Amino acid sequence: MKRAERLHALAEMLRRSGAQGVSAERLAREFEVSVRTVKRDLDALENSGALLWSRPGPGGGYGLADGASLPPVNLSQAQAVALMAAVSAAPDAPFADLAASGIRKILDVLDPRTREGAEELAQRVWVNSVPSSLRATKSALEEAMAEQRVVRIRYTSKDGAMTTRDVEPVLFASTNGQWYLIGWCRLRSAMRWFTVSRIDRANVTRTACSGHTVQEVGLPPVNARPVHGRGE
Repeated sequence: MKRAERLHALAEMLRRSGAQGVSAERLAREFEVSVRTVKRDLDALENSGALLWSRPGPGGGYGLADGASLPPVNLSQAQAVALMAAVSAAPDAPFADLAASGIRKILDVLDPRTREGAEELAQRVWVNSVPSSLRATKSALEEAMAEQRVVRIRYTSKDGAMTTRDVEPVLFASTNGQWYLIGWCRLRSAMRWFTVSRIDRANVTRTACSGHTVQEVGLPPVNARPVHGRGE
């Protein structure tokens, strides 16, 4: 989930929490980010003009002030189903779980007629998807990429050799039906492509990445390009 989308979903969750509010810890669990990231997002919402309140101490939390509102989400039922189909067909894609959660939030704020039509149309789209990789591993890789911190992985190579490596994540790439983590391998002192399905353990460290760039990876695979929210 892009940060702008997360900010909108965060504001919507605060709005739905009403006078009770919601804690930073719960928000962090919901969006699978750190509490520090949640607090940065809350600051960004306030800076953008959102009227937030906070209540310290046990049972405290954050909420959206009375009278504050969010712009409506205007999707057609076909657009909503297109989003659902795309996410359902790619469960191994980075941030897929967050995307699914974001789509559910979008459906929640659609007008009732559009939502009902989308749910009916969705029954006419079947997806044969493969089981996704271990959630804890994917979550760690996603966090390391988003926060640009070194991730320690246990990796099994194609020939069966298992190693533990510290990797500075640079990008995710999909080619030939496989997802890869590409990053600077501190064990080999070189840029390496790691097949995500062969990473059976991943832990985010406190060490910040040293600044390796996408340009260092070289040319992308044929027909590959960065994901984006706009048409060509």
